[in-house]
Amino acid sequence: MRFLKMILVIAIVGVSISGCGDQTLSITNVSYDPTRELYNTYNTQFFKWYEKTYHQKVNVVQSHGGSGKQALEVDNGLKADVVSLAVQSDVDTLKTSGLIKSGYIHNYPDQSAPYTSTIVFLVRKHNPKKIHDWNDLTKKGIGVITPNPKTSGGARWNYLAAWYGFEQAGYSKYQIKAKMKALYGNVLVLDSGSRASTTTFCENGEGDVLITWENEAYLSMEENPGDYEIIMPKASLLCQPTVALVDEVVKEKGTKKVADAYIRHLYSPSAQKLIAQNYYRPVNTTVERAYKSQSSSYEIKTISKKWIVTNLDLTTIAHFGGWSKATKIHFAEGGYFDEIYE
Repeated sequence: MRFLKMILVIAIVGVSISGCGDQTLSITNVSYDPTRELYNTYNTQFFKWYEKTYHQKVNVVQSHGGSGKQALEVDNGLKADVVSLAVQSDVDTLKTSGLIKSGYIHNYPDQSAPYTSTIVFLVRKHNPKKIHDWNDLTKKGIGVITPNPKTSGGARWNYLAAWYGFEQAGYSKYQIKAKMKALYGNVLVLDSGSRASTTTFCENGEGDVLITWENEAYLSMEENPGDYEIIMPKASLLCQPTVALVDEVVKEKGTKKVADAYIRHLYSPSAQKLIAQNYYRPVNTTVERAYKSQSSSYEIKTISKKWIVTNLDLTTIAHFGGWSKATKIHFAEGGYFDEIYE
């Protein structure tokens, strides 16, 4: 089972990019929790493409965990050539420490976000607690599972999606804080990352609803057919995970060419199709159209090829003034989350 796999951080030996063709280049992609399956399939595709294009073998080492914790590991010396983290603010910490150059967000298309997602609810079969929108998560007797915003990028998206959902329902800031306090009062476990929360909900059987990434919810349904349903809240966020080169590491190891190709290939039509097949939202509009659902319902009870629901009220992090402002207001020491979750 994917939930029980141990996360191994593997030490790598850098190989000179100017070496012989039979040498294998090695790079490390440090990513957040729910991308294991995506990058397992993408890496295989990339290996074949890179060897065919450049006549050079390449290996990619993966590291996964809570996004904030992963950024801290890189800052503390984990030699990541590439980071693919859940939130831009986690990449920004590496910019602040000098590992990544300023302006990295403009190095790749779509603000260095080759795929997107959104935040949904995963509930148990037949939705016994009748959970349909954010307000339902504040009711007494509802057990909520969501990770900790202090360590998990996905948890920050969850939190802000809830805040936006209450905004769209017409509540004032004072009322939203009360709603958020009630919601987090119902949280049974604040795990360190999104995958750990999925394990708590699916493997350990705790809670009535899991707030999670859309792709993570679909993977849970795929792995446990008939056990769960996905509920799309009426308002949510368009989540934009960020990819970046770790400039100081690729300079030190001489791996900039292959690491840059690794990110750029994510935007290729073949990789975008793979992204959609792993239930992320591709940024390639042609690929996205092939997977759009015509369903007008917010409840998705089956998995089909056309799964992307487009009739949702989705906002972006710009609604909150960007990640720098959102982090300062909501997640910094003494911020709104600390007020809400005393």
